[in-house]
Amino acid sequence: MGKTRATCFLPALIFFTLLANAHLGNCALSSRQEQDRVSKLPGQGFNVSFAHYSGYVTVHEKSGRALFYWFFEAVEDPDSKPLLLWLNGGPGCSSIGYGLAEEIGPFHIKPDGKTLYLNPYSWNQVANVLFLDMPVGVGFSYSNTSSDLLTNGDKRTAQDSLKFLLKWLDRFPKYKERDFYIAGESYGGHYIPQLSQAVVRHNQ
Repeated sequence: MGKTRATCFLPALIFFTLLANAHLGNCALSSRQEQDRVSKLPGQGFNVSFAHYSGYVTVHEKSGRALFYWFFEAVEDPDSKPLLLWLNGGPGCSSIGYGLAEEIGPFHIKPDGKTLYLNPYSWNQVANVLFLDMPVGVGFSYSNTSSDLLTNGDKRTAQDSLKFLLKWLDRFPKYKERDFYIAGESYGGHYIPQLSQAVVRHNQ
């Protein structure tokens, strides 16, 4: 089974605090994509050559379900690299707090809980990597309808993830024609085939 919520909570909380501070300077930018761009994080004592973005995509207006993402362009020549979606699932583990912060993401957190270091083995060395917190109630993905947290199921999770992906691609249209892969671990490996089937059905 996947990592517990407690295992994933601390790195996710640290990263969300860093992101909240980093986004303060982006409010005046015009396009939604640029509004999501992260310029630099507190505790980041180094520069990076790649762009990265984070934010929310609403997947159900009536109930107020919104999924949180963090996207990293490839270190070199992102226009030639595929798009990879990473899912931790859990079904209670944040892709941001664990997959990104402790495994395959470019930014990892030092033991002091305040300082970042660059992961030389990050998967954005070879791909444009999109981390998604899903379903709602996991990480920083949320719903304004509390009953949604008790009725998450694999079918609705796949539907919400597909809606997220379609809306995200509208926000980042240059990735619509890109080679696309889905990867993950733990219960995320259960979500992958269901989301893949939803994508195939949508494209038929």
